[in-house]
Amino acid sequence: MSAVVEPRTPAIQSRLPEVGTTIFTVMSALAQQHGAVNLGQGFPDFDCDPRLVAAVDEAMASGLNQYPPMAGVPALREAVSAKMEALYGHRYDPASEVTITAGATQAILTAILAIVHPGDEVIVLDPCYDSYEPNIVLAGARAVHVPLVPGTFVPDFDRIAAALNARTRAIVINTPHNPSATVWSAADMQRLADLLAPTDVFVISDEVYEHMVYDGAEHQSVARFPELAARSIVVSSFGKTYHVTGWKVGYAAAPAALAAEFRKVHQFNVFTVNTPMQHGLARFMADPSHHLGLPAFYQRKRDLFRAGLANTRFRLLPCRGSYFQCVDYSAISDLPEEAFCRWLTTEVGVAAIPLAAFYQGGYEQRIARFCFAKKDETLELALQRLARL
Repeated sequence: MSAVVEPRTPAIQSRLPEVGTTIFTVMSALAQQHGAVNLGQGFPDFDCDPRLVAAVDEAMASGLNQYPPMAGVPALREAVSAKMEALYGHRYDPASEVTITAGATQAILTAILAIVHPGDEVIVLDPCYDSYEPNIVLAGARAVHVPLVPGTFVPDFDRIAAALNARTRAIVINTPHNPSATVWSAADMQRLADLLAPTDVFVISDEVYEHMVYDGAEHQSVARFPELAARSIVVSSFGKTYHVTGWKVGYAAAPAALAAEFRKVHQFNVFTVNTPMQHGLARFMADPSHHLGLPAFYQRKRDLFRAGLANTRFRLLPCRGSYFQCVDYSAISDLPEEAFCRWLTTEVGVAAIPLAAFYQGGYEQRIARFCFAKKDETLELALQRLARL
């Protein structure tokens, strides 16, 4: 009689041994547990335009429910191409240079896997979105962290130049910037173009907040600069623009040769993206006011939130883009950032995110990040609670 062998899961060698539960998940759970107003995670708590939902419903009802082309529904790629040409003066061929993705995060991972090889280095600018480094690690490469200038969060081109070497394959940039709410200027973009001109370094440009630039400023997409556009993959998000983050639909635009490599990975990653939502988005984009009106929409929320925070002891950092507001709390507390955000959530009833979470190894500046992509009543409730500070 043979011995009974117990079922056994083989030992796992993690591809991402340093990755645990993100601070966003932790703070959202804490907010729910304590009934706090959640200004931590970056998503709206209001509905999208009902006309967008109606357009998706119509697409479903008319039978548009099977696989679309791998690169995306042609009408949506054409709409993206037309929008980018109108705003940034650069035409991307919708057939060969625009790809619809399962959100911007998938687009960034796909871009990195398409161009980065084991042993390469990829420059990221701290503080940065938390998916960048794990994506680079999955490609077998090394993330080289270059800090933005503390306090102003503008790019430090001397330090970027010092980080460039023969192993540098790409640099990831993000404007408008999450988490600092700064935006790159045209001079910044030109400086980057000049710095990279003698190199073979690619640019992955995370522009998901492209339609949230305030006070009359223009978003400086890499697409505006021919020398950058020629070496860049531009990533953006319909979810951020149209208040449907849960739909997870985005896009990537790049020169044809670069887009072809991107699509090689894309087709074996997700293959293609939700069909009726693509058709609905294409129809909705036919009216450009839906994205052109976004700066005024969010600037009003920014101004409402900043006016309320001015009555507290928080020191407000500039907010020139995105839907985030960073505050210096050093006049309120000596606690480290994560401890302060936990205290703010549990004792004051408003959840925020510590800026240190966006730095490799953490970097304490006594700064917290709020998201103001919320209903006015949500912001007003948060401000009532923060008024005691």
